[in-house]
Amino acid sequence: MAPKRNNIVPNGHFHKDWQRMVKTWFNQPMRKTRRRAARAKKAAAIAPRPVAGLLRPVVRCPTFKYNSKLRLGRGFTLDELKAAGINKKAARTIGISVDYRRKNLSIESQQQNVQRLKEYKTKLVVFPCKEGKPRKGDASPEELKVAKQLANNVVLPIPKTFKPEKARVPSADERKHNAFIALRQARITAKLHGLREKKKKEAEDKDK
Repeated sequence: MAPKRNNIVPNGHFHKDWQRMVKTWFNQPMRKTRRRAARAKKAAAIAPRPVAGLLRPVVRCPTFKYNSKLRLGRGFTLDELKAAGINKKAARTIGISVDYRRKNLSIESQQQNVQRLKEYKTKLVVFPCKEGKPRKGDASPEELKVAKQLANNVVLPIPKTFKPEKARVPSADERKHNAFIALRQARITAKLHGLREKKKKEAEDKDK
């Protein structure tokens, strides 16, 4: 058949050397071994400090969409350190991160992080300097013997508060409940709230 009108001439590129474009990952097992050795080397170098790094505060994620989630922040504020009785310059020396720019926007989050700092202080073991006089707050020889390096986990991880509900048989009222109708009625009630209040007030004034 002759080609109709101004169409492209069939020109399929089906003989390309596609094997050159394929990427393989045969080095995965060796990389896993290498990463593990690097972690062990880092842990030995910074021992007895925690491998995960400094203690971080618990903060809420930004924006309205994610502000119900908790995560670890950059550092504790100066107000939080002051309330916990920790010097801002000495905080870094005992493994506490400090953020000079962050501000406390709620008392609840501030109290939560202050409690976090106090809990950290109860579990903290301060090793004495190899050179010089012993300092105030250094651990005793008995405490040094039982001290262990925190190798795997984050320092004081965020506790999981969500508890999934167990499966159960729904009640008769729950079966009758229609979520679509309930949402629709709530939306209409919110929309007409001002108008209904105005009519109600006018009716009361008329009665008077």
